[in-house]
Amino acid sequence: MTDKDLYFYEPSKGHGLKHDPFNAIIAPRPIGWISSRDTKGHVNLAPYSFFNAFCYVPPIIGFSSTNWKDTVSNMEQTREFVWNLTTMDLAKQMNATAAHVGPEVDEFELAGLTAVPGKLVNVPRVGESPVAFECKVSDIVRLKGADGKEADAWLTLGEVVAVHIDKAMIKDGVYQTAAARPIVRAGRRGDYFEIKPENMFEMVRPD
Repeated sequence: MTDKDLYFYEPSKGHGLKHDPFNAIIAPRPIGWISSRDTKGHVNLAPYSFFNAFCYVPPIIGFSSTNWKDTVSNMEQTREFVWNLTTMDLAKQMNATAAHVGPEVDEFELAGLTAVPGKLVNVPRVGESPVAFECKVSDIVRLKGADGKEADAWLTLGEVVAVHIDKAMIKDGVYQTAAARPIVRAGRRGDYFEIKPENMFEMVRPD
């Protein structure tokens, strides 16, 4: 074991640093750029940094929302949403949709984005994004601590029922992950990484 000078803290007692290191350590994280619609027809588009894929069959993705935001409320009402891939070319627009505005404000218009109707869900996707997943909500779970106390956070899980991919991202039948130059979340309030082809490498599993 390598001898290290370790910084130790218990989260419940505070981290003692300038910035909480938790979300900087769990990084980079894919961005859940989620579009949704309420029963009155209002459309919402917002980014979530606690996002990932959880199952192959059926394909399930999920994101966690701190506080009960419009996105979660919409999903509770309509049980549908769309995930849109965030790329370097769309970074500023994605950031614009993080603004705290009322449910009547259309973030697509706010960020100058094109709302393209879904094929299987009544929620638009971001037309400028090279990839989008249309999803049906499978579960909304309020998160709890180890002591059973409820957190002010909700995990929404959804089954991917339709996929849109820009054909420019597919080469010889294989989706090229880095071709779209996706951006991913790092720590603090505004740190990101850009995924570039030259930074990717392959390791073949031993089995």
